[in-house]
This record gives sequence, structure tokens and C-alpha cells, in this order.
Amino acid sequence: MTVRLTMAQALVRFLANQYVERDGEEQRFFAGCFGIFGHGNVAGVGQALLEYEDDLTYYQSRNEQAMVHTATAYARQKNRLQTFACTSSIGPGATNMVTGAALATINRLPVLLLPGDVFASRGPDPVLQQLEAPHDGDLSVNDAFRPVSRYWDRINRPEQIIPAALAAMRVLTNPAETGAVTLALPQDVQAEAYDYPEEFFEKRVWRVTRPVPDAAELERAAELIRSSKRPLIVSGGGTIYSEATEALRRFAERTGIPVGETQAGKGSMPYDHPLALGAVGATGTSAANRAAREADLVIGVGTRWSDFTTASKTAFQNPEVRFINVNVADLDAVKHAGAGLVGDARATLDALDAALSGYEVETAYREESGKANAEWDAEVERLYSLEHGPLPAQSAVIGAVNSFSEPEDV
Repeated sequence: MTVRLTMAQALVRFLANQYVERDGEEQRFFAGCFGIFGHGNVAGVGQALLEYEDDLTYYQSRNEQAMVHTATAYARQKNRLQTFACTSSIGPGATNMVTGAALATINRLPVLLLPGDVFASRGPDPVLQQLEAPHDGDLSVNDAFRPVSRYWDRINRPEQIIPAALAAMRVLTNPAETGAVTLALPQDVQAEAYDYPEEFFEKRVWRVTRPVPDAAELERAAELIRSSKRPLIVSGGGTIYSEATEALRRFAERTGIPVGETQAGKGSMPYDHPLALGAVGATGTSAANRAAREADLVIGVGTRWSDFTTASKTAFQNPEVRFINVNVADLDAVKHAGAGLVGDARATLDALDAALSGYEVETAYREESGKANAEWDAEVERLYSLEHGPLPAQSAVIGAVNSFSEPEDV
């Protein structure tokens, strides 16, 4: 059986029926669609969103870049299990989303971008805000999304949305591949009708699994940990996205290995935990950076090792330092010539804990971490009460705000 719809109607109906499931919990993948309408998307995607407003909620936006950043932030808060689509007109409306696309891709966070594009038929060339390229008849400003998207396609025929939408969902829901996905939608094709198979609109559940590394790789990593004297864990955003914070706490407490955090991984350990050294790298604490400087083994969990984390590769100064990288993406698992543990952060931490079979760091090293933590806490208190005139010091203002804040305030 088929149903006759415009390409835009088909896409909106499809998006409304996409779900994800992890650990037995199922939810819709798209919380809605942000959008700013112009001649490049109002008659297609805009009309479809109006007709299916009960299935996919539309949220009016004021700035294209801001709506992509908002969608990305939402995806981060939802641990990559839910996000928004973002639709724009052609030309500057589309290019305003490029920076947001780069942010999402760099940070491995899912967002679906639906920029309007020039007429596929080329009848009205040059349409308003079309980029004219004398050397390339198929070029539009949406090609700027190619290097900052994990998946990119231009839909030149209405039936092409079927494989393209499925490919988009495959990338968006895969933690190892996710980032910005761009489907460029020529404005005439958006409104072009086609007989779509009804199966395309059935509820589809994308399973987010928890893969674990090969047993031999786990044993190799366990041996590296057993033979180390000054191990350090660096926890990144992947720890949070995997909901591995409790697994990380258990692992740290059982082994005694202190934990530093990246910017994306902030909060993966309770800030007042005796093994939590705080941020590491260019904006790190003295406790975390001292541990990083002297570590002979660094265990990265869900981090992509950005320059802020490594202080442009100056944070880890022990000439004998080795790396173990726990990451669902093999691209990040092999960085710093590390022993890669390609797998889900929570499942891998539990498996590594079992492989270590009662290992603990030496008591003196655990006590050293606690002392460094106390020294940093004292330095923070000193900075909070810093005398500075005629205006208060920035650190004093931060201290005042914190003094009036509850533990879970944002």
C-alpha cells in the first residue's frame, strides 16, 4: 500500500515515528522541530509541520545558529537519546546553521538540519539568495555543511528521502558516529508529491546497545593498570552520555584511582568526593594537573582528548606515561597511541573492574590524592575571599553566588 504525500509531508511523518531504546527504556527521538521560515522552506516543510503539528511540535526560533545550539544542548542533557530537527530557508538562513553543525559534530552530539535549497529543476535560476558558481552547476551554500556533518545528502527527487532519512537516523542514533546530519531540501522537491510505501511511516525503534571490548584487550588494559604506580582517570562527556557515573564512582572507589574531568565530563564524579580532583588541562585544578603531570598511566573514559584537556599535549609530562582509552568510537580510542577499549563506557568500566580482580593503588598514592584535593579546596576558599578594590574580584563574585546556591542549582 502507498500514500500520496509531498516529500516534506513524508519527512515530517517519518520523523514523528522515530524512537530510541536503551536499557529497556523507549522514547521518541525528536522532541520537536525548531525553525525560521522563508521562501526556501515555508511552502514545503512549513506546510507539513502545520498539517502534522500534533505529531511533531514546531517551535518558532529567532536565530538559526541559536536554534542549532539549543538543539545540541538539549541532546547533551538527554544523553544523546533525544534531539530536535532544525529547518531554515536557503542562503543566509542555511549558512547561519553551519557553526552550530560544527559544534554538534565536534562534540559527538546529534542534531538534524533541514536547510532549504535551490530549485532542483533549475527552472527559476537564479532564485533569491542562490549562490551562482560559474564553475559548478550543482553547487549551493549547503555544500558548506559537508565538512561539518557526519552525514550529508541533497534530496533531488522526492523518493530519495526514503534511503536518506534512514541513513540519517542510523548516524544520529549511533553513539560512535553521531553528530550533525544535514539533509539539504530543494524548495521545489519539498512540495513535490510521490506515492510513498506505508511501511516508511511505521513506528521504528533504534536500539542503542552497550558493546564491550574484546576480552584480550580488557586483559591487556588490566595488566597495564596493575603494573602502574600513579594511574589517573580522565572522565569525559561519554561517561555522562552513557549514564556511567555510578560505574565510574564504583571503579574509582574500589581501585583508589583518582579522577580528573574534562569540560564535557564535569559532574561525572561528585565534586566533594575524596577521589575527585576536578577539571584537568588548561582550565584545570592544581590537584588534577599535578596528578596528570606525574601520572604513568592515564585512563581516558569517554573523552576525545581536546587541547583544553591535554593543555595542547603538555599536561602529561611523565616520559613513561601510557594511555588506555575507553570510548565507543574507535577514532577516539586510539588517540595518544593508547590501548583502545572500544565499547560503551558503563559496560566497559564494569568489565574492567571485574578483570582487575581486587586491585588497589598503594595507600600512599591514595593519601597523596586526598592531600592535593584539600590543598585545592583551601586555594578556592582563599580566592573566594580575595580582597580586591574598588570592585570585587571575579573569584569573590563566584564565591558569593555559590554561597547562595543549593547543590542542584544551575
